[in-house]
Amino acid sequence: MASVQPFPEVEHQRALFPEGLMLDCGVHFAPLAVAYRTYGRLNAARSNAVLICHALTGDQYVAETHPVTGRKGWWAHMVGPGLPVDTDRFFVICANVLGGCMGSSGPRERRPDGTPWGTDFPTITIRDMVRAQKLLIDHLGISRLLAVVGGSMGGMQVLEWAATYPESVFAAAPIACASHHSAQNIAFHEVGRAAIHADPDYHGGRYWEHGVIPARGLSVARMVAHITYLSEAALTRKFGRRLRGANAITFLEDVFEVESYLRHQGSSFVRRFDANSYLTITRAMDYFDLAAEYGGDLRNAFAGRDVRYFVCSFSSDWLFPTSESRRLVQAMNAAAARVSFIEIRSDKGHDAFLLDEPEFHRALGGFLAGAARALGV
Repeated sequence: MASVQPFPEVEHQRALFPEGLMLDCGVHFAPLAVAYRTYGRLNAARSNAVLICHALTGDQYVAETHPVTGRKGWWAHMVGPGLPVDTDRFFVICANVLGGCMGSSGPRERRPDGTPWGTDFPTITIRDMVRAQKLLIDHLGISRLLAVVGGSMGGMQVLEWAATYPESVFAAAPIACASHHSAQNIAFHEVGRAAIHADPDYHGGRYWEHGVIPARGLSVARMVAHITYLSEAALTRKFGRRLRGANAITFLEDVFEVESYLRHQGSSFVRRFDANSYLTITRAMDYFDLAAEYGGDLRNAFAGRDVRYFVCSFSSDWLFPTSESRRLVQAMNAAAARVSFIEIRSDKGHDAFLLDEPEFHRALGGFLAGAARALGV
């Protein structure tokens, strides 16, 4: 039987907001906590701040050893001294999203009576996540961010930042994302949610009362999602149809190397992520529709906003294909926004933005350096 805690308790750096936040669902949530990390130094003019928004299963530990897994930060090859997001030049901030499970207010955190929120945690949106981040940025005394950067769900947050708080954003880099979640993407998320709900250890979302976690369901959810992050070419290159020692037809598990890889992804995930957070955040992604927020016309999300954009896609990304990035760029152009666009040729699929892609690194680094020069940073 799984332990009640999939990972050890960690004391996170947090900002607390007693006044809380009015959510899109109509609930006034208070008090509110935002867990975050910073890298580099804020300059005297407070003009060199770069906010990094993380993806679905990421967190605030973007450029340092993770306190739970012991692994290096999820973007450690991008954020640091002399790297594309240069901490010798920029003050970098990364916050755990609202609804997350690494210190920000979410289903795993405890409410005033000492019990976890669980499924009583209110429904949230990407815009709610951004509103929580805005509270943090104001708390840090920053009136305008040099840039907001993020990939996948992080890119959705970037788009929301530029649309909702254009006066607080000089430059925005939405990477490998779209203006809305497609029906196919929602369908994949629903398979993962169904796996969690079907796990006997889920107990209606109150699994902590039984001293268990829905490890099997959450593992399957992670396995399904992880397939969408890769490409057929990447899977073939890494695993092909190679067997793990089997030389005959068998009903044993983990016969193929790709099976073993996916099972490892699933089992390691349950030790660092909360099932109710996964349900909450995937729903927030599914609800995201930037055009719908602006009268059904995507151009309205970019019109009249003095923000410069860097849009980037990857050729083998079928989760957020280049066609979706082009749709963003077309709307930005129609709104007379300043935008640069690049499609990176890669066979690594959606996860390419997290991996070693030198052309992408140069392009993003150049965009940030150009934004800094424009502001005299």
